Amino acid sequence: MTTLPHSAAPLDENDRRLLEQVHPPGWIDPKAKDRYDLVVLGAGTGGLVSAAGAAGLGARVALVEENRMGGDCLNVGCVPSKALIAAARSWEAARDSVKYGGPPVSGDGDFGAVMARLRRLRADLSTVDGAPRFTQLGVDVFFGRGRFTANNRVEVNGQTLHFRRAVIATGARPVAPPIPGLAETGYLTNETVFSLAQLPTRLAVIGAGPIGCELAQAFARFGSQVTVLDQSPRILPREDSEAAAVVHEALVSAGVVLNLATRIERVAREHGGTTVHILRDDGRRLIITCDQLLVATGRVPNVTDLGLAQAGVTFDHAGVAVDSRLRTTNARIFAVGDVCSPQQFTHAADFQARLVIANALFFGRGRHPSLVYPRCTYTSPELAHVGITPEEAARQGIPLDTITIPFAEVDRAVLDGPTEGFLRVLLKRGTDRILGITIVGDHAGELIAEGSVAVTNSLGLSALGRTIHPYPTRSEAYRKAADAWRRRKLTATVRRLLSLWFRLLR
Repeated sequence: MTTLPHSAAPLDENDRRLLEQVHPPGWIDPKAKDRYDLVVLGAGTGGLVSAAGAAGLGARVALVEENRMGGDCLNVGCVPSKALIAAARSWEAARDSVKYGGPPVSGDGDFGAVMARLRRLRADLSTVDGAPRFTQLGVDVFFGRGRFTANNRVEVNGQTLHFRRAVIATGARPVAPPIPGLAETGYLTNETVFSLAQLPTRLAVIGAGPIGCELAQAFARFGSQVTVLDQSPRILPREDSEAAAVVHEALVSAGVVLNLATRIERVAREHGGTTVHILRDDGRRLIITCDQLLVATGRVPNVTDLGLAQAGVTFDHAGVAVDSRLRTTNARIFAVGDVCSPQQFTHAADFQARLVIANALFFGRGRHPSLVYPRCTYTSPELAHVGITPEEAARQGIPLDTITIPFAEVDRAVLDGPTEGFLRVLLKRGTDRILGITIVGDHAGELIAEGSVAVTNSLGLSALGRTIHPYPTRSEAYRKAADAWRRRKLTATVRRLLSLWFRLLR
């Protein structure tokens, strides 16, 4: 039986269409050129952008991929997860239509149709990341394990690729915590959950970070009985606590059971399913029984068996060591994306690759710490952030002023229905300089873009207030925040001076 890597399900038509692009059956590697301007290891986002950009500038480029082009984002990350989440939101919207005078909706949906749509859309999008397109761009594509054999050579499938510069873009993989019985019992990760053919009746999720929360809510909306387990006392611990609390309530409303501040003692296969034995901080012991167990507890960089030591590249469990220009300890070799960056986002890898093209092939001096990385958790409501957090500001000794606009005060949110959440702007104290923004609410991922422009370009909140926003839109929250800042500037002293001014005019 032919299957996709990391999958136990047989291939369907869309899976075959996907593989024809990202790992074509019977692929024959090209004959290696005498020397390449750039050799890229890994065909995820960082590797693809590096290869395409360099080839577009006329460089000789080789791209080496062991598994599937497109990396996690296309195959087991952003693309399938957002297709799944969109379906879950649609199911929930159908049930909610009665609140707007729509017909009542009940009954089970077709989870198989959800997964078929996911595979179809993934296959449709794969042409952008596929081997045929990159070959047309002039990139030599090699499928196999690439290893450095010297500081300027990579070997793949018996061929040696000599390079002037190289980029390590091998990404990261899911990591499971050392829980007794977990490995023997078996579990899902983001690499396997999108191959499910049937909806689990009972799903347990280990990890209350972005991936765990997104998938927990989605499966609960499909009808699974979902339990989330985490050692942290709250979900999304990296985010604003009040914003995370809004998402917490939404998960509970969707039927998700949150067992936080717990330690998992062991996992076993018993009682007709998988049992998770937990110890709560209050001393109580509980047993959770599920049909599927999803582990969403983080990722580790792919640095093993790459010949990094032979190339003089320093690395450890946290990934490849790079300087501010994304250059490794071998000046010929750079790294981008999850293999070297704590910012494990597709858009982070994309922009890091753009820096590397300039830095590696030309005389660029771009530095990745100067990049501004927005992030978003795609629950309902979404939670997005850009810039500094209050905790980071406190550590750096930066005093802040905070302005919060509840979406209940924004007309479009009132008209659409969901009003939970807020826009929170963090300003350098005494000024309108925007240092950070948190948004929790519907479409937060779209709204954070305007804030990202402001933080990236050191804009003040007054600049956003002078910008005309169409009415009615949720983006009006920015204008309301600017109005609130102006009102703060209207101190008692200023009021007295203005009062005197108007008396003089009479």
